[in-house]
Amino acid sequence: MLPFAGKRFAIVGLGRAGLPTAWRLREFGAELVLWDDNETSREAASEEGFALSRPSKAGVPFDALLLSPGIPHRLPAPHPEAAWALEYGIPILTDAELFYQAVRGLGSKARFVGITGTNGKSTTTALLAHILTVAGIANAAGANLGPAALSLPVLPDDGVYVLEMSSYMLERLANLRFDVAVMLNLSPDHLDRHGDMKGYEAAKREIFARQDADCTAIIGIEDNPSRQTACWLARQPAKLVTISSDYYETPLNRALAGRHNAQNAFAASEAAKALGVSEDAILEGIKTFPGLAHRAQEVAVREGVRFINDSKATNADAASRAMGLFEHFVWIGGGVAKSGGIDDLEPFFSRIEKAFLIGRDGEAFSRRLSEAGVANTYLGTLEEAVPAAFAAAKSGCGIVLFSPAAASFDQFQNFEVRGERFTVLAKGDA
Repeated sequence: MLPFAGKRFAIVGLGRAGLPTAWRLREFGAELVLWDDNETSREAASEEGFALSRPSKAGVPFDALLLSPGIPHRLPAPHPEAAWALEYGIPILTDAELFYQAVRGLGSKARFVGITGTNGKSTTTALLAHILTVAGIANAAGANLGPAALSLPVLPDDGVYVLEMSSYMLERLANLRFDVAVMLNLSPDHLDRHGDMKGYEAAKREIFARQDADCTAIIGIEDNPSRQTACWLARQPAKLVTISSDYYETPLNRALAGRHNAQNAFAASEAAKALGVSEDAILEGIKTFPGLAHRAQEVAVREGVRFINDSKATNADAASRAMGLFEHFVWIGGGVAKSGGIDDLEPFFSRIEKAFLIGRDGEAFSRRLSEAGVANTYLGTLEEAVPAAFAAAKSGCGIVLFSPAAASFDQFQNFEVRGERFTVLAKGDA
């Protein structure tokens, strides 16, 4: 029997995951109504044969509303369709929740691993999936990283799903239980969506919801909010494992350089152990991990200058991790700043030979650096910043680090597109 036969779902937001989610839900027997505020996205869905309507105007009952993670349902202001769903008591879910329900409905006992944290979750997700592959364990990774959850295959009972979970996704779960749940770290992020740090922490803690004594909870203890969560977890039924890079040495692998990656590798190792993976397979997986694009990735070397693409650094805490890898560098940063701007980068200011700033908040970054006596120039765009940084690095440290410490949405669709543009410019192919 199809797991969603007789169910009706509305999907609002037809971006990267929207249409693949719709296709899979239809395959699973669901009746669907789709909507996107963007006319081009609606036309694309219509061409695929889907019914288009605002759910609130469709005139039929729905079992749930699937809202794209980037669309708010409470703060800073609910999308009109989300407000309608809340008013009428219609559950607002993420596709990972429905995928879990489908897998269980189809009879698979495959285990689920959830990985979250302000930073490092993509690397940890990909690393754990790589370790499982090395160990010969059927696995599929996705959700916030890579394919949408509902695009993943249905695995056999001995398979493992490794899902990267954002706070936006975690606050829209109902039944999903993670056999292994990992929280790497917590620092201020997405506060507009969660109201304040307490709201953000509450959303992240949902990774551990519904765990029982057969489950494992893994948490980093290198920041105060995470330590407080660890104290809370100690009173919960799941087996608790605490991790810190202070007590872990990463095997030699350039793709896992830096203290932050020691924490990522420690987390992936402990998750693999909880899944029954041997020590030998874990070590081999860590040694052979190829790394991820846009995470302190060397993308070009020209005239002795190394170009490092760290576009994934969408906040200061993430940027600090890349900055800690180099004694001196020419920095390109800027975009849409998070709360606190680049104040937390001050310990690394002495390593910046010169900075070139871009984007909406680049001028604010420039003023902050000038106050600290750091040489800098606001240029506005990557097209201007990359050649200027190249010239400065040639006569200096030989490293151009693009680690924006800000979101990309002022000038780019996402951090991937931003990183790809930097790479083209770094190679001199523009």
